[in-house]
Amino acid sequence: MLEGKAVLRETDMPETMQSHVMELAYQALDLHEVSDCQSIAHFLKQKFDEAYGPAWHCVVGKDFGSCITHLCGSFIFFHVEMMEFLVFKDGKDFTESKDEAVGIMQKTG
Repeated sequence: MLEGKAVLRETDMPETMQSHVMELAYQALDLHEVSDCQSIAHFLKQKFDEAYGPAWHCVVGKDFGSCITHLCGSFIFFHVEMMEFLVFKDGKDFTESKDEAVGIMQKTG
């Protein structure tokens, strides 16, 4: 586990959600090896999907770039020591059916 204090870099997320995601980050770091970024990210995504509905995304690591689109009020970027956390909710409309979504992916992919 990393012992450092979470340091906020950027956010447009309400303070209660900020506190929640940082607490979940500490829990994830307790449950998983620091080097297992994928499991840490999956844990955070799953917990935020459960708490705030689907379409949350999480990127965890020591060095990464990003260019994202997100819903207003759903973005946070912070770090704990050298570990960076990027959490955001996707801005897509999920009213389409799974078949429609797969069809769109097949057409563009």
